[in-house]
This record gives sequence, C-alpha cells and structure tokens, in this order.
Amino acid sequence: MAQTRRRLRSSTVVLGGMGVLAAALSACGSDPDRRCVDRNSYDFADGYKVVADKNCSSSSGSAGKSRSRATNADWYYDGDVSNGYADRGTFSRSEAVDRGGFGCSGSGGG
Repeated sequence: MAQTRRRLRSSTVVLGGMGVLAAALSACGSDPDRRCVDRNSYDFADGYKVVADKNCSSSSGSAGKSRSRATNADWYYDGDVSNGYADRGTFSRSEAVDRGGFGCSGSGGG
C-alpha cells in the first residue's frame, strides 16, 4: 500500500502563521499605547491635554521623574486620543497591560 500524504495549501499555512504572529505580538511583553499628558489640564469634555514626550520621564515604569516645571506631565496609557486630548485611559502602566494583555498580570517583567 502506498502512503498518501495530505498537502496543506499555501493559504492555510500563511493564515496559520499570521495567527501565531498576531498572538506573539499581543503578548505580555508588549508596551501599551502611551501619550505624555499634562495632569493639571483635565477637561470634562475632552480629557487630558497631550504635550510633547520630552515633558515626561524617558522611563516607562515610573511616574515622570524628570517632569517639566511648566507642566505636571506624566505618561497616560491606552487613552482615546482626539484633537490633542486623551481620555478614558489610565496613568498605571500595569493596569493598561492587564486591560489589553494576553492573559498577563502586572507582575511580569518589563
């Protein structure tokens, strides 16, 4: 008896590979979307005013160690950004990772 091997179609292989890649890119280690905002600029209609990244600390893990004197700037994670304002996000990086992670907890490295 001759053995017959089932051949996978190239489209099946490509789609399966893309699924694996998508899962890998959304894993725990990825950083959440962040914007540098002025904490003192909150407006109920718009949210926090987005300011230049140089006003926030270059470190993603701590709250603005090198804040500008002109603003009370800090990183704001996973906010909806519109017309130069960010809203519905969080100042907690670990909370942002938990929201959009892949079964991750905030205790992971990074």
